[in-house]
Amino acid sequence: MTTLNGLPAHVLLVHAIVVLLPLAALLLVLSAVWPAARRKLAGPNALLSLLVVVLVPITTDAGEWLERRVAPSPLVRTHTELGDTALWVAIPVAVLASVIWWRRRESLSIGLSATQPAAGHDSGWTVVTSRVTTPRRTFLAPASKAVTVVIAVLAVVAAGAACYDIYRIGDSGAQASWQGQFTAAAPRPSH
Repeated sequence: MTTLNGLPAHVLLVHAIVVLLPLAALLLVLSAVWPAARRKLAGPNALLSLLVVVLVPITTDAGEWLERRVAPSPLVRTHTELGDTALWVAIPVAVLASVIWWRRRESLSIGLSATQPAAGHDSGWTVVTSRVTTPRRTFLAPASKAVTVVIAVLAVVAAGAACYDIYRIGDSGAQASWQGQFTAAAPRPSH
């Protein structure tokens, strides 16, 4: 994709990444640490995070197309190099969002509900016997508090890295676009 409505596609697509990746990171942390949010946000955030993973290469390809059409500068080169890191922070967010969603699915399939701790369990899951018909095999230990804590810690780290990286990429892009392009004082109006 090169242009949209006569503008370089990168200039428009980048806004989706700047909004959606931090949003996915925030929802990741919420769904990792808060069971009530997990019930409502795990599925939508898994989809959102995967959408971001798809959009990042489209946006960076559009940025590389644009880079070949603007005056070369160290600031543009820095921005392009930093932009290539976005995929490496978007992937962990998507993987963890998918893991949280899958654990939620597994917990429902074995009759766990994230409302109140079950007797003898402090993992934040309640055994709901009315839903259990046959025992099902689980892969991501949905009732394990230790696994939940590890995933929550990883989610916070991945979300922090994603937000920081997007900040760095955006700042370098703003520097490349605007440095030396304006004056600090407004021009005096002519009468």
